[in-house]
Amino acid sequence: MTGGGNITEVTYFILLGFSDFPRILAVLFVAFLLIYIMTLTWNLGLIILIRMDSHLHTPMYFFLSNLSFMDICYVTSIAPKMLSSFFQEQQTITFVGCAVQYFVFSIMGLSESSLMTAMAYDRYAAICNPLLYSSVMSPTLCIRMVLGSYLAGLSGSVSQLCAILQLHFCGPNVINHFLCDMPQLLVLSCTDTFFVQLLLAIVTVIFGIVNALIIMVSYCYIVISIMKITSAKGRSKAFNTCTSHLTAVSLFYISSVFVYLSSSSGGSSRFDRFASVFYTVVIPMLNPLIYSLRNKEIKDALRNLQKKRCYC
Repeated sequence: MTGGGNITEVTYFILLGFSDFPRILAVLFVAFLLIYIMTLTWNLGLIILIRMDSHLHTPMYFFLSNLSFMDICYVTSIAPKMLSSFFQEQQTITFVGCAVQYFVFSIMGLSESSLMTAMAYDRYAAICNPLLYSSVMSPTLCIRMVLGSYLAGLSGSVSQLCAILQLHFCGPNVINHFLCDMPQLLVLSCTDTFFVQLLLAIVTVIFGIVNALIIMVSYCYIVISIMKITSAKGRSKAFNTCTSHLTAVSLFYISSVFVYLSSSSGGSSRFDRFASVFYTVVIPMLNPLIYSLRNKEIKDALRNLQKKRCYC
C-alpha cells in the first residue's frame, strides 16, 4: 500500500486461496495439478486430432477445436497462480496483475459463451436444414462466427477492464479467494460501484441471458425437427449429435449462474471457492471428454491415428 495524506492506496492484494485448509493442502495441490495437466493434455490432443484427420474438417469440429483452445487459455489464466499459492505463506498479486488476470479470464469466458451459441446454430442448421447445411455453414461463415465470438468476448472484457481501472482501493486488501473476480473486487473497493455493477449486469444479460435464450430457441426447433423423423434410429442419431453440446452448455451456464449468484456478497465462503473450482478448472477438463466419449467420428479418428503409427 502507498500512503498519500489521509488516503491509503492499495497497490496489491493478498489471495488467501485455500490457506484455511492446512491439513489437506498437499492433497488439493496434487488434485488441482492433475486436473490442470489433464485439461491441457486432453484439449491440446483434441485440437491436434482434429487438425490431423481430414474427416474432422467440418464446421462442428472447427468450432470444437476453438472451444478447446479457449478452455486452455481460460484455465491457464487461473491455474498456475492458484498452484503457486500452495508454496507461499502469503500469495500476493499486484492490482495490475489482478486486472490482467480478470481480463484474460473474462475474454475466454465471454468468448466461450458466444461460441456455444454459434455451435447451437450449427446443430440447428445440420438437423433442421440438412440439405442446405453445406451451403449455409460455409467455411467463410464459420470463420466469421468464431472471430465474432472472440471479438464479442474482447469487447465485453475491455469494458469491464476499463471499469476496474476506475476503481479505488483504500481499505482491506485481502481477497478470500484463489482468483481476482469482479464480486471480490467490488466488495473491497472504497468508491461507488453502482456503474460497475450496472455494466456487469448488462454484460451478464448480453452474454448470459441472451445467448442462453438463443440456444434454447435453437434447441426447440431442433427437437421439433427430430420428432418429425419417422425412423427411431434416425431420431436417436439426431439426438446423439446434440447431446454433447447440450451437456456442455448446461454445465457451463448452470455452474456459472450458480457461482455468481452465491458470490453476490463477495464469494468469501469455503463453499463458494470450491464451487468456483468447478466452473473455472473442472469444466475445461470435462469438455473434451463430453464431446469425445460417445462420438464415433472422434473414436474412428483415434483408430486411424493408431494405425498410422503402427505402420510407421
